[in-house]
Amino acid sequence: MSILIRGGTVVTADQSFRADVATLGGKITAIGENLEAPAGAEVVDAGGGYVLPGGIDPHTHMELPFMGTVASEDFFSGTTAGMVGGTTMIIDFVIPGPQQDVMETYHTWRGWAEKAAGDYSFHVAITWWDETVHEAMGTLTRDHGVNSFKHFMAYKGAIMADDEILVKSFTRARELGAIVTVHAENGELVAHLQQKILDAGITGPEGHPLSRPPEVEGEAAARAIRIAEVLDVPLYVVHNSCMESLEAITRARRDGQRVFGEVLAGHLLVDDSVYRNPDWDFAAAHVMSPPFRPKKHQEALWRGIQAGMLQTTATDHCCFCAPQKRAGHNNFTQIPNGTGGVEDRMHVLWHHGVNSGRLTVNEFVAITSTNAAKIFNIYPRKGSISVGADADIAIWDPERERTISVNEHHQNIDTNIFEGMTVKGINHTTIAQGKIVYQDGEVRTERGVGRYIDRPVYPPYYAAMERMREANAPSAVNRSTPAAE
Repeated sequence: MSILIRGGTVVTADQSFRADVATLGGKITAIGENLEAPAGAEVVDAGGGYVLPGGIDPHTHMELPFMGTVASEDFFSGTTAGMVGGTTMIIDFVIPGPQQDVMETYHTWRGWAEKAAGDYSFHVAITWWDETVHEAMGTLTRDHGVNSFKHFMAYKGAIMADDEILVKSFTRARELGAIVTVHAENGELVAHLQQKILDAGITGPEGHPLSRPPEVEGEAAARAIRIAEVLDVPLYVVHNSCMESLEAITRARRDGQRVFGEVLAGHLLVDDSVYRNPDWDFAAAHVMSPPFRPKKHQEALWRGIQAGMLQTTATDHCCFCAPQKRAGHNNFTQIPNGTGGVEDRMHVLWHHGVNSGRLTVNEFVAITSTNAAKIFNIYPRKGSISVGADADIAIWDPERERTISVNEHHQNIDTNIFEGMTVKGINHTTIAQGKIVYQDGEVRTERGVGRYIDRPVYPPYYAAMERMREANAPSAVNRSTPAAE
């Protein structure tokens, strides 16, 4: 199938220019002014809008088994919702349970993902350790295109990785040329505070943020950063929600350490007042970890994006409906953690970022697509409008408005954390793999056409790390020659 996009402004992470874009066979084949449409090509009028690289959400959890239930969003419905909002690729997570075989779990997740409507890849979580896990990490990087490993520093008694696991896994990742990622919350402190708050008689959703204050996130982020520094491995800190973790990342990056930071659209725009809502279901719908924070943290996170200390935006899309959330009706620690957002991420970031002047259009492309592609080593195949790149494209109308509503969204969840928000700047056409999958309200996604995307190890920043490592390699003191008297 061939497509010619006419009448738009191409926007990449570093430049903007008027041009037509031609695609054939799922790839971008030509970019230039006044291109001729190939025979049989479908012509799409960009209407003077922006032609952007399709969004990449580097943090989703489709149909995740978690806290005694399974997330309501599956890989088909979730990737379809993403397409509506201009996101053409997700990076999801394989999460083995304690002592669960890593490779078996990976293949289980791959099976679930076969129904995806868009391209996808996987981070793999390291939740326990023995020699089989060590071997599995090698197999995953060598044979299955995995170049990132996740570590939960929270969820004690379940999937929490203690410092011993962090050291062993980080060391192995460094040997393999992979990047390590962490969910930074001190699990010991969270468990202690949860019990303390329950003992005080607080059982509702308001107890959730009280048990996970910013300090437990900041401590864990700083600890993971220092472990990564000692072991000389690149680190990606997911869903930073507070000033404390941002400060830890800022210090490390100013010191020259290869540390990357991710922020969720929700943490930029939703504050902790949601947990005090008298409607239990409403409050519980916002229970996620880390929790939403007081407003002062939101402004700090925006500044972190502007300063380049936070490089990517994600959603942590993990959907649980009201009946599932009610499992914790009498105990906030049993409320399944998660919210939605894969459909709305790019819209709310454009409205509150570009329209407010916080972001340029090029910076918007960087934080919604290109930076993730570069960090996880799939650039310029993804995150790029360039000849030879995958034809994954969002066509954006900066003047069109939409009011976000659970009654109209395509996400399989009965709430929306951005409910009632009117946004200006809307994706009106999505092209994925060189096919129109969404256009002006019409969804054309197909079940099972999504491709698994290999992500090679040793991204470009590894070369710089190797040179620095060689330059600063320790050396022994030569004591073979007696010291002069």
